[in-house]
Amino acid sequence: MQEVVGSTPILSTIPSLKDGIFFVYYIYIIYSTKLDRYYVGYTADINKRLVDHNTGISTFTSKAADWTVRYTENFTTRELAHKRELEIKKKKSRKYIEWLIEQSS
Repeated sequence: MQEVVGSTPILSTIPSLKDGIFFVYYIYIIYSTKLDRYYVGYTADINKRLVDHNTGISTFTSKAADWTVRYTENFTTRELAHKRELEIKKKKSRKYIEWLIEQSS
């Protein structure tokens, strides 16, 4: 399968396979020790996004370069991943984010 890159380069068309199911998109929660802050986002390529966050390409996270992935969820469509990202962000709750991370351990 050939990767297609559009105007949003973080959205790759190369799916990943887990347990026989293709997952194309992920929500992720990253954490910076320096800022003591979490960031929630979605992407098709977690590794590339983490590099973006740690090299200042992403504006919000450019104040630190020690971001680490703490949590992920897999989705088969961009719409589902974006919907879940918004659900988490709407809670505006650090406790909820930390609960999610704890439950995944």
